[in-house]
Amino acid sequence: MDLPSRIQSAIENFAKIPGVGNKTAMRQILQMCNWDKRDLMEFGRSIVELGELKKCEQCGFYSEENICSICSDRRRVGNRVICVVESISDCLAIEKSETFVGVYHILGGVLNPLMGIGPDELGIDKLIDRIKADFDSVILAVNPSVEGDATCSYIKDHIPETINVDRIGFGIPMGGSLEYVDALTISKALENRKKM
Repeated sequence: MDLPSRIQSAIENFAKIPGVGNKTAMRQILQMCNWDKRDLMEFGRSIVELGELKKCEQCGFYSEENICSICSDRRRVGNRVICVVESISDCLAIEKSETFVGVYHILGGVLNPLMGIGPDELGIDKLIDRIKADFDSVILAVNPSVEGDATCSYIKDHIPETINVDRIGFGIPMGGSLEYVDALTISKALENRKKM
């Protein structure tokens, strides 16, 4: 049985979302067919409005203005601490912890020469200039991987020694048991140990 073209088109577009396959898209769209027209219009409008979002000119976070609410918060800027992350979702995870009071810089990835991603593609020169001009301390919150380590090393090598640079700790999660943790995680936990 062929689905109406409007449903098929909606399924194809919904399936463009990373992690959503055709079956999931079809289930979601068929469920949405049961919504009343007002809810569908509101949903559609919210999707259309995503096209009007901007990226903050300073950090790369989504914003409705040229500068996001974090970069325009004088208290956060005044702390002169910047946290460098790979992605917007990493930034949101740190914000959710409610422990960091500074500003961010979202790289949009990590250095990966095999994929053609170098310092220019990530705008690292812009980050370095921003750090030199406005910050006393840098926190590198890039995910632990070969590429992430290389990215952190590259950034650190291009920052003046007068600026404090820290990398977030990695290791055993709270409530974790050593017997179930992989060797690399244990290795990182031992590297990142601190005095008690």
